[in-house]
Amino acid sequence: MADNPVSDRINDYIKTDDVVVFMKGTPTFPQCGFSAAVVQVLDHLQVPYKGYDVLQDEELRQGIKEFSDWPTIPQLYIKGEFVGGCDIVREMFSSGELKQEFENKGVSVSA
Repeated sequence: MADNPVSDRINDYIKTDDVVVFMKGTPTFPQCGFSAAVVQVLDHLQVPYKGYDVLQDEELRQGIKEFSDWPTIPQLYIKGEFVGGCDIVREMFSSGELKQEFENKGVSVSA
């Protein structure tokens, strides 16, 4: 397989930070309701995370969908592992599974 600079960049992002969200907008100014919902969950759990704005980078916007084989944004990664999009994050949060997932992976949760 040929080198894929976007895929390499995504790999670097998800290895550099424990919790990464590829989203529309930024954590302080989400540009869609789904991204805002994921940010709200992470902020509620007081988990440190890094957001990447796909609206500012068309290569990243397409690349992340291919990287995860998931068609929608936002996308949440914990310790390099794809968790899911908005609906999955909300369901996991409601059931307590998301907090457990953070704890299992050694990510501190304050809520």
